[in-house]
Amino acid sequence: MDVNWAVTLLLFGMVCGSSQGHWQWTPWFNIDHPGGSGDLERLDAIQRHYPNKLCASPVGVEARTTQGIPATLTGETFHLSPQHGFWCFNTEQPSGKHCSNYAVRFRCPRGPGSTVAVGSWSSWSEWGPCSGGCEQTGVQSRRRSCSAAQPEDCPGPLQEGRMCTGPPCAVTPSTSPRLLNVPVKSSGQRQTADCELSCTMGRVDAACTQCICEDYLLYGSVRLQDGAPASKATVHLRGRSDTPLAVCDDNGKFRIPGLCPDGNTAVEIRKPRYGIAVVTLSKSTSKVSNIDIKLRRSEKPFIRTQPQSKVRREGQGVTFCCQVVCDPPANKYSWYHNGSLLDVTTAGSGSVLALHQLQPQHAGQYMCRASNSMGSIKSQPATLTVTALTAPSCNPTPQGYLIRLPSDCYQNQSQSFHYDVGRCPATACAGGEEPEGVCKDATRYCCGAVKLEDRTISCSRYTLPVRVVTRCGCQRCTDTKATVRGRAVAADNGEPMRFGQIFMGGKKISITGYKGTFSLVVPANTDRLVLIFVDRHQKFVNTTKVLPFNRKGGAVFHEIRLVRKRPAMTLDCSVSNTISLGAKENQNPVAELEIPANSFYRQNGEPYRGLVKASITFLDPRDISLASAAQSDLNFVSEEGDILPLRTYGMFSLDFTDEAAVNSLSAGQVRVFLDTAQVNMPAHLEQMKLWSLNPRTGFWEEEGDFTFAPSRRGKREERTFLVGNMEIRERRLFNLDVPESRRCYVKVRSFRGDRFMSGDQLEGVVVSLINLEPAPGFSANPRAWGRFDSVITGSNGACVPAFCDERQPHAYSAYVMATLGGEELEAVASSHTLNSNIGVQQPYLQKLQYRRSDHQDPRAKRTAFSINVAKPNPNSAEEVNGPVYPYEKLRECEEAPFSAGHFRFYRVEGDRYDYNTVAFNDDDPMSWTEDYLAWWPRPLEFRACYIKLKLIGTQEITVRSRNLGGTHPRTVGQLYGLRDVRSTRDVNQPGVSAVCLEFKCSGTLYDQERVDRTLVKVIPQGHCHMESVNNMLREYLVNHLPLAVNNDTSEFTMLAPLDPLGHNYGIYTVTDQDPATAKEIALGRCFDGSSDSVSRVMKSNVGIALTFNCEDKPVSQQNIFQSLQTFPGQPPVYNQRMGRGKRGRGQGVKLWGLRLFNKSRQPRQAPRVKAGEPVVQ
Repeated sequence: MDVNWAVTLLLFGMVCGSSQGHWQWTPWFNIDHPGGSGDLERLDAIQRHYPNKLCASPVGVEARTTQGIPATLTGETFHLSPQHGFWCFNTEQPSGKHCSNYAVRFRCPRGPGSTVAVGSWSSWSEWGPCSGGCEQTGVQSRRRSCSAAQPEDCPGPLQEGRMCTGPPCAVTPSTSPRLLNVPVKSSGQRQTADCELSCTMGRVDAACTQCICEDYLLYGSVRLQDGAPASKATVHLRGRSDTPLAVCDDNGKFRIPGLCPDGNTAVEIRKPRYGIAVVTLSKSTSKVSNIDIKLRRSEKPFIRTQPQSKVRREGQGVTFCCQVVCDPPANKYSWYHNGSLLDVTTAGSGSVLALHQLQPQHAGQYMCRASNSMGSIKSQPATLTVTALTAPSCNPTPQGYLIRLPSDCYQNQSQSFHYDVGRCPATACAGGEEPEGVCKDATRYCCGAVKLEDRTISCSRYTLPVRVVTRCGCQRCTDTKATVRGRAVAADNGEPMRFGQIFMGGKKISITGYKGTFSLVVPANTDRLVLIFVDRHQKFVNTTKVLPFNRKGGAVFHEIRLVRKRPAMTLDCSVSNTISLGAKENQNPVAELEIPANSFYRQNGEPYRGLVKASITFLDPRDISLASAAQSDLNFVSEEGDILPLRTYGMFSLDFTDEAAVNSLSAGQVRVFLDTAQVNMPAHLEQMKLWSLNPRTGFWEEEGDFTFAPSRRGKREERTFLVGNMEIRERRLFNLDVPESRRCYVKVRSFRGDRFMSGDQLEGVVVSLINLEPAPGFSANPRAWGRFDSVITGSNGACVPAFCDERQPHAYSAYVMATLGGEELEAVASSHTLNSNIGVQQPYLQKLQYRRSDHQDPRAKRTAFSINVAKPNPNSAEEVNGPVYPYEKLRECEEAPFSAGHFRFYRVEGDRYDYNTVAFNDDDPMSWTEDYLAWWPRPLEFRACYIKLKLIGTQEITVRSRNLGGTHPRTVGQLYGLRDVRSTRDVNQPGVSAVCLEFKCSGTLYDQERVDRTLVKVIPQGHCHMESVNNMLREYLVNHLPLAVNNDTSEFTMLAPLDPLGHNYGIYTVTDQDPATAKEIALGRCFDGSSDSVSRVMKSNVGIALTFNCEDKPVSQQNIFQSLQTFPGQPPVYNQRMGRGKRGRGQGVKLWGLRLFNKSRQPRQAPRVKAGEPVVQ
């Protein structure tokens, strides 16, 4: 929606507000802040938080800033709609300006319950004529009438409009013919007596099929999309697909005698791989006409909207939709239930499948297949769940969910440091029946917590409050958004692509920053995220990527590797040119391009005769460092519509321009010579094809086959080549590929630490697998990469596709790595003493030859592993349970239990610990629970806050933030959660360390009724006393009452600020739609001591809020952690400075006793830990 529409809607809201009668304005609502992407005052969110203050269907809306300035006077770009609310994006503001903080109000019916006796609308009239000219965009409108005396007594608009396209432009005959040397054929046919066809012009032919005008000549010129002549294109009479009337010559010209320009005669122009063009001859008395036609390239079907999984009860109905885009349009749809083709009488033959009176046997997976003349495609399966009328749609009994407790909270009952707080299964519920034809449920219902119980956890000398899920039920699903973040950098040296453009579906949707970073929200209903990265400085090749994302919501980080463009060479187009692809020292090129003389032409089709600037960049699979820079995801769509993988032997991009490097050039009849010595697998020689990339779908499409050519002598020896033909037109990225049928899946899980517990799994981790060629000595290609795949981990890990072999275990190997937020995770060591931690049992593990990247060299990184991808033997009990699964058993891989075989990565956690009274998984926004004590009050806006401390002392210090309700009557004095973190030493300043400590941000709670100023206590461990407080922070707290009392110099207490302050205060606040992203950015800014840049290196002298002096403790004294280790059977004796229980101040919870350790430190055991039992930290 542009600004003009936004202003129009605003005026609509103001006009509605001027009328009185049965309507009134609501109070002003402000549920969002302009941090993060902007200010979003969404109608559905406001209705959820204020169900009794806002009607279901407002008819007007107004917006103003919190200072009372109308939105139209701010000069900012915004969007306004009574149906959706208000939204303002920071990226749309001029000169880097951010959106103001806005409030909105809506116009609703008067009276109790927001309902009044109002008039009713009549049916809409028919759409009026389109205001646009021929093939131009216009507007058409329709109206309705209100039964009441005043139209404003009927809710909604009186008139509405929609965009439209004007009628097709008629072909105007030309009286200046272009004569071609094509002989005129005279038919001599006569009309038969029983023919009923009548002609307004000319006479009826002998077959009584058409009118002919013997003295009329039609001349035509047909060109392709890039302006090249459409040689050998055929011209047919519309509706008759047999013998063509004419065939275009090499210049794309044709001539047809005998047609009648009567306004009804139409011809079709056809060419393989191009759409059919239809031209109707306008009525004319001229004897000669000339038409010009441009053909567009045909496209295979591509599913834009996949069928959605749904839950229904018996007796209800359901609708599945399969929206396909292609040219020509899809002419056939087929629907499948559990793999079986449905009868046309049941499923119909269209893109919509509607089922009525559902029964249990209707449950299962539904899939559609769409076809046109270019091919077919199958959708992803959608699952239909049918529940009985009396059966609960959601299991009321919660599942077990363990949270980790502090190290001095050992639980005798469970004999562990974990506590079961329960959670509801992540399943969908059946809602109300939707109207037939609705593709996506308007309201989604999910299984969630409907009852929480307050409990108390006993620790050594204090207690922790916790809320436990005791009953589950159906409720509206938590709204989430999927976000993709990352950075685009050069594959060779990491140089960022600065201010590059990012396109999706032909539209620019984002740009990269100075450091190559980018962030974008995945549009709703997106199934395949295809992005094109374009460097405006032309340093890098335009790169198409198909990026996986977390469909449940949250952010995923991708590093986009870009191939640097090769310097342009100058070609003389008057002679034949040969260009090597992949030439390296001591290695023959993989292939050669041969461009015949005079093959180049301009975009208008005119031949080009000057010098040519040619930049040809080859991605060589023999260079493993380029694997991650592969274009797209190396998949193609088969004739049956299945998405299948390709194995590459090299891909290359072509960029031809004129001598001035201004205008792009095309080339025809280019030949590719592939050296057969690079392909040692005989089957691959037979299957080799030339492919081009469809930038819109991200799929590779076949351009042509290869044939054997006579031997050619190289520099040292005679070589044999495969030869393929190609034309360089609108597509400029090509691939030498072979479809590979030997496929498997590899199961991988990622964890928060090295304890490898099921509840510690990480979601949103990008697991990447590089397929490597067989090891030396095996009768196949020399070692090289053939494919690169990435998958996102979910709650049950990830299944990564890979090539495999069942006869030779070492035929294919794979290199696997994992990243989270750009940070590389660590793989389990391949030492024999630690094989039990890998997650795979012997002897299968030995067959797979698991090796971590530091297996041979301990100095190497530990962030990857390699395996032989041996296809499991179905007759071996050790191999049928993972971690490698046959390709046809994807579902078994995805649903495999935790006990099944899998490979593992883990995050090397720092010395930090998080505890939430209401449990929440940062990796899964759907786990948010509506509760006053929730750490994050809103699921669509996550605000992370950090405070930076400087600590003077020789030791690293653990610092805690204790976060309680401060000013809200529902939470005052109650614990939100704890955050503990160990300080980081300054390598340049001995005796100085710093820490970035998270605390709960102040703000409105989930009900959006009133603000809570969180009471935050910052407590360093041991003998520390506060030396100074940031002057600007002190002044802010004094000026924003109430002011917390600070009588104890061993800690600092404040009521957290409401405003997002910044590095000058030592406070760092970031708002994002993903909690992990918000925390990562805020933490990076805190480390850097800046409000606009991030760092992973702690800077201890900038952006400080608090300074503590922590002197060494006398040797005679022991802290709690030392006493726990020295006297494991005795209760600990607390230092007077730890906590405040012995001071007699307050009756709140007494929290302390946490001690986290670096990996180099030896773990310490808490009391009551049995010998040999692992300690969970």
